[in-house]
Amino acid sequence: MSSFTYDLTLAGLSVGSAAALTGIGLIVTYRATGVLNFAHGAIAMVCAYVLRQCVVGWGWPLWLGAVVTLLFLAPGIGVALERFVFRPLAVLGGDPAQTLVASIGVFVLLVGGTALAWGQGARDDAPELVSADPWGQLAVVLVLATGVGAVIRWTRFGRELRAVVDDRQLAVLGGVDADRVAAAGWAFGSFTAGLTGVLLAPYVRLDPYGLPLLVMEVVAVAVAARMRSLPVAVVVALGIGVGQSQLTRLHPPGWSGQLVQAVGANLFVVALLIAALVLPGLGSRDALPRTATARVATPPGAWIVAGVLFLLPLGFAGSDLHTSVQVPALGVVLLSLVVVTGRGGQLSLGQAAYAGLGALFTALLAAGRFPGLPRLPELAALALAVLLVAPLGLLTGWPAISRHGLALALATFAVGVGVSRFVFAQPYATSGLSLARPSGFDGDRAYYVLELALLAGALLATHALRRGRTGRALAALRDHEQGASAAGVQVPSLKLLAFVAGAALAALGGGMLGMGVRAFDPSAYDPVRGLLWFAAVVVLGADSTLGALAAAALLVGLDAGARGGVAAALIGVLAVCVGRFPGGPYEALRTAAGRLRLRRRVRLTPLGVGVRKKFRVVGVPVPAVQAGSTAAALAGVARRAELDAGRASGARNPRGRAAGAGQRGEAGAIGPVHTGVARPAKPDAGRGRATEPGQRGEASTTAPNRTGVAHPAEHNAGRQHATGPGRKSPTPPVLTAHTLHARYGGFAALDGVDLVVRAGQVTAVVGPNGAGKSTLFHCLAGTVRPTRGQVRLGGRDITRLAAHARTRLGIARTFQQLAVFPSLTVAENVRVGAEQGRVTEPGAVERALRLFGLDGDVRSLPAAGLPTGTLRRVELARAFAGGPRVLLLDEPAAGLDTAEVAALTLVLRALAAEGTALLVVEHDLDLVADLADVVHVMTAGRIVASGPPDRVLDALGAPEAAWESPA
Repeated sequence: MSSFTYDLTLAGLSVGSAAALTGIGLIVTYRATGVLNFAHGAIAMVCAYVLRQCVVGWGWPLWLGAVVTLLFLAPGIGVALERFVFRPLAVLGGDPAQTLVASIGVFVLLVGGTALAWGQGARDDAPELVSADPWGQLAVVLVLATGVGAVIRWTRFGRELRAVVDDRQLAVLGGVDADRVAAAGWAFGSFTAGLTGVLLAPYVRLDPYGLPLLVMEVVAVAVAARMRSLPVAVVVALGIGVGQSQLTRLHPPGWSGQLVQAVGANLFVVALLIAALVLPGLGSRDALPRTATARVATPPGAWIVAGVLFLLPLGFAGSDLHTSVQVPALGVVLLSLVVVTGRGGQLSLGQAAYAGLGALFTALLAAGRFPGLPRLPELAALALAVLLVAPLGLLTGWPAISRHGLALALATFAVGVGVSRFVFAQPYATSGLSLARPSGFDGDRAYYVLELALLAGALLATHALRRGRTGRALAALRDHEQGASAAGVQVPSLKLLAFVAGAALAALGGGMLGMGVRAFDPSAYDPVRGLLWFAAVVVLGADSTLGALAAAALLVGLDAGARGGVAAALIGVLAVCVGRFPGGPYEALRTAAGRLRLRRRVRLTPLGVGVRKKFRVVGVPVPAVQAGSTAAALAGVARRAELDAGRASGARNPRGRAAGAGQRGEAGAIGPVHTGVARPAKPDAGRGRATEPGQRGEASTTAPNRTGVAHPAEHNAGRQHATGPGRKSPTPPVLTAHTLHARYGGFAALDGVDLVVRAGQVTAVVGPNGAGKSTLFHCLAGTVRPTRGQVRLGGRDITRLAAHARTRLGIARTFQQLAVFPSLTVAENVRVGAEQGRVTEPGAVERALRLFGLDGDVRSLPAAGLPTGTLRRVELARAFAGGPRVLLLDEPAAGLDTAEVAALTLVLRALAAEGTALLVVEHDLDLVADLADVVHVMTAGRIVASGPPDRVLDALGAPEAAWESPA
């Protein structure tokens, strides 16, 4: 090995050692807490500054400063973050979005605080803790990695750590002090961050923005190790470090030489792009749906005040007006985050890149330096720049199709860092660029008027994405992605739309910013600035356009009128507290005001008092459940549906059972009870089966449904069991599964399953835990793709179709865990299903609301906060509104009481009477026996028994406790 190669290798090992330290700290923190610490680089920077202050500023010995910084300050920061920032979030449920925002808030707070304490200028006199010889740094890394690995593998603390990682709640129930484990993980992670900072500081310029971003870039090391393997992280870090050093030897001619130099200087960024965009996501716990609440409408007076404030700068002069012109431009950029994050629910940390590209393309087009295009006037250049940047939103939109939460945040951050390093930082693209204002708008006041006009256009575009069919679909996507897909929303296309629209708005605002300062400044669009913008929009209300404008005014005003770093510190404080008011400060103030407002007690009138006394005197119990309760509503609409379907006839109840003593003949399924809740009549012996062989009751010859279309008797023929003398032939199959196989790793969840679901028939699937019921359900719904076999709808193979495509063909589903859209009203929830379903009818929404008893005052209420029973009806109404041919029900009775379950049974029977094919995965055997026409029993991924419920369930002879959890 030549001397030059050896020297480059040593230099690479030095850089790789620092990167390995970062990877070790990130992995330990993530494994202990489930949090990817975006503030790791900021902690490193703070420790580097403190060590410099101790040694250079105060004259302390190096060893004393190192002890105070690394053994007290760095672990103390970690423990404080765990105790006061992330532990409250874990108690509240550990929402990935809120945890990520809090982590970014810590990053922004530490950066802003450092800028306030030591200024924004770069320092090059940081003390050297370890000599430049890389062997010392490498030894530190290897000792740390070996020690941490040994602790995790062979000690009690390591076992507790692994238990907390696998299931924190279960570990707590097992006696593990999860808070202590998390605090230890944070302390060690912060220690490694501080060690990284003090090792890197002597070899890079120490400034509040550069060092944190440099450490953030090497997060690729931890991602490549899947946030688990310390040896992999160390090897990857050392390999990238050596590779980056060796690339400096290459100097090819022409543009390729510039590209090689850029890659050689940013190989960790390339690794970050590959790790974030190519490797699979980090895990399912990052894909949890974001919690959402009902949106609070902005008072009209607030918009009036905002309009007056934005017009005030027209009376300013001099530097005040020169500063004010940045507010509308930044407001447009932040509106792009409202579209992507607030409307679409996607975590995007790369919007600063699109803003910078908008400014860069505008400058290049106006200067005539854009390849293949002539020089354009400034306004035309701005418009064309927006059109050119908008499709680039696919760079972050495409990964969003298959990524969620943390994985998506890393992908968007990687794109932002890549654009910053490979475009904005390259002299051949940005050197000598200036950007003039449009002709006729050169003055600050005239240009501000132009900005207000462009801002108004951006507000209208953002408002359009809230209203109408697209707005409801975006809200559904944001509230519950799987539920939106099940409702028929084309989730991939909608995500791409959100990112493309966000890129266009960011490009418009970036171009306006460049024109406002008359130059292209790459530092104005660096990734750290993008993190600050993201945090500001989220904490002030991600779905609030007014919040975005307030954030723009706050950031520009504080940076201009106060010492640098005040805006970042304030936004950081708000972001750290995001778990306390996830709806934004306005929502927090509104809630606090509501609590302080004197509440008037509801009192009965004298007439009401007298009526209550009379009820008590005659011994009539006061109803325990109001007439508008879920069970009463379900029972009432079930009776209406039964009558409309022609299924209540003479002395037979809707199940074809003879009406017993005390039951009503006409509509004998409902009998009065003292609780005020309508309950089904008590069935006869033998679960109320009809005495005729295999027959559930007489089928009417013609049954009008809710649409007014008469169904022939064949629709009810599907209720006759398929075998035995005197039984009617079954209806044709609607949904079929042929030899389905599905595997999870080495486990076979499905092993050759065949299933037929017929029109007008209720098919149930039961079985013990791990039988494969849920996997079969997901294969039919489209959320899981089988490894082998076919799923057919009628005669069409739909095995490879996505869930939303199946919904549009007529397969609707519900979820065991409620999948409603909390920020939408009940009527809007149902309208999403009607707009995205198989058929589109003008009266579908009203018919569904009326059928499920949601056509009263409840229709205009937000879904957030409604009782579980009501939300079950909302989910069923949404599925029904799209006109499905097949309805898949996953644990439909989950969370309902006995009366609600009984009434729900009647509703589902009425839907089947109209010809809908129902498949129910359920563990409640009483419900299955009372509802199903055909029952399939699954065990170990196979169907082992099928037939009528009375025969299959009676022959099964298993205790009901065996079915209490879905597979």
